[in-house]
Amino acid sequence: MDRKAFASATGVSRETLDAYQLWQDTLVRWSEHTNLVSRHTLDQFWERHAYDSWRLAELIPHDRHRMVDLGSGAGFPAIALALAFRDRGQDCPITMVDSVGKKVTFLREVIRALDLQADARSVRVETLDPAEGYDLVTARAFAPLNKLLGFAAPLLKNGAIGVFPKGRMYEDELTEARKNWTFDVEVIPSQTGDGVVLKLAQVRRCSSKGTNR
Repeated sequence: MDRKAFASATGVSRETLDAYQLWQDTLVRWSEHTNLVSRHTLDQFWERHAYDSWRLAELIPHDRHRMVDLGSGAGFPAIALALAFRDRGQDCPITMVDSVGKKVTFLREVIRALDLQADARSVRVETLDPAEGYDLVTARAFAPLNKLLGFAAPLLKNGAIGVFPKGRMYEDELTEARKNWTFDVEVIPSQTGDGVVLKLAQVRRCSSKGTNR
């Protein structure tokens, strides 16, 4: 997939397409001195990174008003979603979190250059305050689901949902997570690979051993 194919597949505006292009150009420039993504995936930006992340927007209700992305790295999916939300007129500020300072510096440069409704924080995810009222939590390649929920569960309350892309071993991750957590889950096949997207709600730590609903 290239820029033209991405535009055809998503139907985004020319302004949004140019913003994705600027993001890619910045990523390539930074990757000359900073390890943000695997170098062999840079040539797959439009499909593996931009489109794969953009597709998540179709799974997110329009009534989400504040999002946090855990382990944001180079901005997948957070920057892609910020652009998708703006393109469809959705007001949903995004907080991007990463403990690696250089990655946060990169994110801040892109946020500023693209004038996104977002901020980037160099903090550990466990320090996030649930009182900030996030109603959407995302994470891509951050941690196995069982561990991820340990970080995300305090944020997944009061109607909040989690949207987590996962690879082909997602069933093993679900099995392991169900030993410690109960949750409602929708498993959505990925249209860009052999993985899935897990859409979670009603996440609670198990009070005793049992099975998930």
